[in-house]
Amino acid sequence: MFHDRRDAALRLVRRLERFRDRADALVLAVPRGGLPVGGTLARELGLKLDVILTKKIGHPDNPEFAIGSVSLTDETLDEELVAREEIPARYLDAQIARIREGLRTRSRLYHGEGGPLPVAGTTVILTDDGAATGRTLLVAIDLLRREGAARIVVALPVAPPQAVALLRTRANEVVCLETPAEFLAIGEFYEDFSQVEDADAVRILRTGSKGAHV
Repeated sequence: MFHDRRDAALRLVRRLERFRDRADALVLAVPRGGLPVGGTLARELGLKLDVILTKKIGHPDNPEFAIGSVSLTDETLDEELVAREEIPARYLDAQIARIREGLRTRSRLYHGEGGPLPVAGTTVILTDDGAATGRTLLVAIDLLRREGAARIVVALPVAPPQAVALLRTRANEVVCLETPAEFLAIGEFYEDFSQVEDADAVRILRTGSKGAHV
């Protein structure tokens, strides 16, 4: 059990000390919940901070159940599940378009007139406040590969074993503090799992985007 996202991040720092003050490394957080984790990691380790914008596609009968993920430029689907559940293509197309438009809006909010930090040739520490299925992070990993990231380290406070195993098939390394077999929701592992508002997310990003020692 973590007290809050900052507590979880401070525990993660101990497992990531080898990246301290490395000019070729940066932290990318999944907003909004991942930003308090990423902001603390970046500050404590002296690394630059940015966001990676992805969002899950929810099942039509259960929006919390991910059947895929969308980024600004790509999407991934659980093709076997989509076929088995006979999920209509029109539903998927509409969800992808809607989600991507929301990601574009969020990108303008977070980056303003500037763009995201370049990742080509870098070691990326990809973080969130936890992972339930890992599918949202998979599309982020694939995106980072296409953008030329040299190494991808997924750093999570908590995720079920199957999500960690899935992420290890695509990331260079996965650091996960807790891997409980009984897993219903990320929030059950936090005493304080308050919603992170956009204003807080932007403040964390703008404070940490240049790194602690720049």
